[in-house]
Amino acid sequence: MVEIPGGDRGVELRIHGVSGASAETIVDHPIVVRVAGDGHAGFYRVREGLGSAGGATAGVVVEAYRWGTLTAGVAVRTASMLVLLPFMLSNLAVWMRSTPVDRCGLLGGLCRLLAGSLTVAFTLALVGVTMNLTGWQCVPYAECREGRPYLSWLVALPIGPRLAVLALVPLLALRVFWAVGKRSAAAFEGFGSAPPRGRFLESTGSLAAPGVWHDEQMTSWLRQIHVGLGAGTVGVSLVVAVSHGRWGAVAVGLLGLTAGLVVLCAVLLTVTVPAGRAGPLRRVVWILVAVATVSSLGYAVSRREVPVPTGQMPGYEGAVAGLVAAQGLMLVLIAAVTLVRRRARPAGSRALLRGLGTPLVAAMSVTVASAYTATLVFRTADQLDRGRIPDPIRNNPPALGPLEPPVGYWWAALAGLAALLVVSAAIAVTLPVARRRRRAYARHVVEHDYPDAPAEATPRLDAVRSTIARSFVTDELGPTFVAFFVISSVGLATVALDLIGIGPTQLVARLGRRHDTLAVLTAYVTDVGIWAISLLVIGLLILGYRAYRSPETRRLVGVLWDLGTFWPRTVHPFAPPCYAARAVPELARRVSALAAQGPVVISGHSHGSVLAAATVLQLPPEALPHVALLTHGSPLHRIYARLYPAYLGEEALRDVGDRIGWRWRNLWRDTDPIGGPIFADPGLRAHLPPAAEAVDVRLRDPRSVVVEAPDTVPPPVERHWHYHNEPEYREAVRELVDDIRAGAPG
Repeated sequence: MVEIPGGDRGVELRIHGVSGASAETIVDHPIVVRVAGDGHAGFYRVREGLGSAGGATAGVVVEAYRWGTLTAGVAVRTASMLVLLPFMLSNLAVWMRSTPVDRCGLLGGLCRLLAGSLTVAFTLALVGVTMNLTGWQCVPYAECREGRPYLSWLVALPIGPRLAVLALVPLLALRVFWAVGKRSAAAFEGFGSAPPRGRFLESTGSLAAPGVWHDEQMTSWLRQIHVGLGAGTVGVSLVVAVSHGRWGAVAVGLLGLTAGLVVLCAVLLTVTVPAGRAGPLRRVVWILVAVATVSSLGYAVSRREVPVPTGQMPGYEGAVAGLVAAQGLMLVLIAAVTLVRRRARPAGSRALLRGLGTPLVAAMSVTVASAYTATLVFRTADQLDRGRIPDPIRNNPPALGPLEPPVGYWWAALAGLAALLVVSAAIAVTLPVARRRRRAYARHVVEHDYPDAPAEATPRLDAVRSTIARSFVTDELGPTFVAFFVISSVGLATVALDLIGIGPTQLVARLGRRHDTLAVLTAYVTDVGIWAISLLVIGLLILGYRAYRSPETRRLVGVLWDLGTFWPRTVHPFAPPCYAARAVPELARRVSALAAQGPVVISGHSHGSVLAAATVLQLPPEALPHVALLTHGSPLHRIYARLYPAYLGEEALRDVGDRIGWRWRNLWRDTDPIGGPIFADPGLRAHLPPAAEAVDVRLRDPRSVVVEAPDTVPPPVERHWHYHNEPEYREAVRELVDDIRAGAPG
């Protein structure tokens, strides 16, 4: 692609937000040409000789960076992202820590270990669907396989070969996850500089560190370990099932091999492996995976006469309960470490839940994963038993088979219903309570901005007040997160009951000393929980299907994933790929090239301002004197500094300002539900240089509440959009270009 030089005229480089705008929309001109990049992400300008971009400043060339296709441009990828939601949340959790200091890598190791447990949870769910429900609890029973030729052929196989055949399904699923994760690296990763030598990059104390966006090697390493965890889980399940009651030397040896693979992978997740040892260790893990998989499958095929007791497949219910217990313990440890270390967060920090974002989002990842796995198991059982929902006090007819999921999934269903009710109640209470405060603030803003408004403007003033009040709704959802965290923590109390195999109905029946009405009522309440979480998961799947068929829905899903996939995959390799691994290095490379020719103003709208700030932190020292920053509708302080205080908190924002000599303007409106001021906090401003006072520029919105000639209607309420059309925008670009020219060396 031929590059159009900007010369000494200066370049305004616009970066769009999460809406995935077209290049024509960003530059506000119908005819553009790509001057750098490719179809996934590229740089565009108005075609030469066809005028200037909308909102352009005289003497400044407008260039647009369009990156939206990286997250929302491919329908299949966008739809599949919903399936990967638990993995994305687990990856997000480690970046929400309150301080970048992680002594001995303890918090990072715990987060990686918890992420590994999610892979094990999905593998166990597939084992439960194929080997436990289908091979062990359905196929041996005539009524269950009646009219199902796709299952009837399995009855001709002895139990060992049957389970071996069915074990191929979870193994194939692991192979698909591995292939998808590897393929995604080609388009999104590998654009940055080579990673630093020495240790793999789990996280960093600063987004300015070299190689922070180059996570390809770390992701590849984690992908290998997670495949090992899944394969080891399948192997252990298979060996325990076919060795029931007959533990010989071969069975014990195979159990040690498969379980050892799981333990080895778990240990590797907790440590940071030096780069020099990664290759040999990766080969060792691959060999162990191959040997354990082939050996366990071969052993199962050889076990043709195995007694088939009624109920769960041997060892399966204990494995599910043990996993839940391990996840509960890890969440407690993550919360404890976070509580201890949050004292080191910067003074005056407004981090989410006082710095407890990491355990909160980690608990969310486990909860969503539990909803997914429980839905998969229960819906399969519901299909196999022809609509019945058996539980420990409502058994299926003997000819149909037990078709009973582990009690851990029953508790998950009940906890999911409780979480849904508590969170809904918290929202219902929080929003009305905060409404009075939001309305008072909106009334104050309107009185300040329009003191002489005529009486006929009263309806317009009411609409502006309502818009301002609604724009602060997202700031009032803290108690909702607290409620979710509390109910998730209370749910850990079921761990002990899981371990001893007592479900909700069994517990109530034992407490009541008989199978009375209360136990039956509990069973029905648990059924409601099953359907509630099932409907939520099915709703997500429908949304994924709509994303595949509908460009509008695909863009909506892309908006949500733009926010969740900004960070490198340093915890879970099956999470959706990090688009910033390409966007930030590519932006830094382009800005450096343009800065060598003349002044560059990086203009970031909404989430684009986050990419812009991350780009500034990656620029080489020789480019910084020729660069300025213009943010508008920016969530940098309002959202990102609170969610990610260790990486985009007050210290990081001060670093951005210092690097560019405080050539920075931030435009914001009170009607904007996303953007806001960056340095408005008095406690923060006290530690800033005088030049920081000019950063935040408030815009009145709307500009007037009456009709102004020659228009026929009052000016619209712009809220989060069209900042580049404001006169303050062009004035800021001109000031920043002049500041660069005045301060840049010779």
